[in-house]
Amino acid sequence: MNKRLTFHLIGNVVRMAGALMALPLIVSLIYGGSDAMPILISMAITLAAGFALALIRPRRDFLRAREGFAVVAFSWILVSFFGGLPFYFSGYIPSLVDCFFETVSGFTTTGATIIKDVEALPKGLLFWRSFTHWAGGMGVLVLSLALIPKMGARSIHLMRAESPGPSTDKLVPRVANNAKILYAIYGGLSVLMVIALLCCGLNLYDALVHMFGAAGTGGFGTYGNSIAHWNSAAVDVVVGIFMALFGVNFSLYYFILKRNWRAALGNSELRLYWCILLGATVLIAINIMPRAAQGFYSIADGAKPGGNFFTALRYAFFQVSSIMTTTGYATADFNRWPQFSRVLLVAIMFIGASAGSTGGGIKVIRVQLLMKSMIRDIRRTVHPKSVNTVKLDGHTVDEGILSGVQGFFFAYMFVLFVSTIIVSLDGFSFETNFTAVVATLSNIGPGLGMVGPTGNFAAFSDLSKIVLSMCMLIGRLEVFPILMLVAPSAWRK
Repeated sequence: MNKRLTFHLIGNVVRMAGALMALPLIVSLIYGGSDAMPILISMAITLAAGFALALIRPRRDFLRAREGFAVVAFSWILVSFFGGLPFYFSGYIPSLVDCFFETVSGFTTTGATIIKDVEALPKGLLFWRSFTHWAGGMGVLVLSLALIPKMGARSIHLMRAESPGPSTDKLVPRVANNAKILYAIYGGLSVLMVIALLCCGLNLYDALVHMFGAAGTGGFGTYGNSIAHWNSAAVDVVVGIFMALFGVNFSLYYFILKRNWRAALGNSELRLYWCILLGATVLIAINIMPRAAQGFYSIADGAKPGGNFFTALRYAFFQVSSIMTTTGYATADFNRWPQFSRVLLVAIMFIGASAGSTGGGIKVIRVQLLMKSMIRDIRRTVHPKSVNTVKLDGHTVDEGILSGVQGFFFAYMFVLFVSTIIVSLDGFSFETNFTAVVATLSNIGPGLGMVGPTGNFAAFSDLSKIVLSMCMLIGRLEVFPILMLVAPSAWRK
């Protein structure tokens, strides 16, 4: 393990996090909030820690895979810790464990919260809370690679350790340029969403904050009723569509810009992604429509009962888009939906968005490969002497990739099983405990029961919050970078 290089790179990322705090500081000064000094103190501490680590100069500028995993894992943990200091120094979240939980939830784009009255927070803190989604959506390491020159040799190990999906391919030869292209696409879509929300009547502050939540597929907002605060079909449609767009592999947008339509539109993962999203939307809309008279559609104050199929379709599309892209915004209390709809939402919690997007979950491409592997094994059982290969988009999938997907799925389920057992020590219902772990491990935010769209995670013990925080990190970093920290072989010379 090249520890000096590891510390140096971690320092670069931490000081990047400190520099990002300048944005909420400006917002706080504009609105004259009481949070300016806590943010400034936190910024100074974070920058000092980052520069101190960055001063450790490596003797060898050579980055291997295990250093890449270590840099990513420790960077996310430290950035989450320092990112929680503004909440702690302001006094709005007096517990360091709660501050860590809230900021991990932000950077990992989970959206799970322990804050009961979000509207009581000043503008600067709310801006920072949501901006962590945008920074973490594409990845704080990818952002660092794009902005900080010479992050180290073979930086592809950093990108692969942080980027979601079975594999990460470079769009262009240089990793830094690759990161800049991804952030340019990310920024372009973000600007389009802000413009669309402004056209829907939102002010600039609300448009930016909720763009951060949708772009990073996180779900933090400025109102207790989430997107239902506006009770607007136009806002629901705009946010729902952009959530779905941010759940698409960003490499496909690059192909579209290059007019490589065959590579973009012929992608089988993209087709399956839209089939699941739209199919679940129609099924849930049909299921919830007969109960429209009960007025369970919207969680907005003063929402009237009643509606037709198109009303049901509006709320179904928004929630399916929010859950599948692991954003976590809500316009309806789906805790009150029929059992079929609730079970279907839990199912797509596991599936998640596309690889290479800002969404979480197992990822559509992994589900696709697992299904194809299962079909191949059935064929082998029926015809033992036949030659069967798994193909994706006309190409044979390497056995190493299939093995990696199966290993990821086992590790994911193992973490889910163990975490649910530990969280169950708090004594809440199985529905609450299980969906709380699923919602954090898949980086979704809301679950069912006590952690539904109108609830929060405040009642959990500190032990459970730490476990759930680690679930968020494990889910965002695709399991292995965090698990590697406890592997003795990773630290041997």
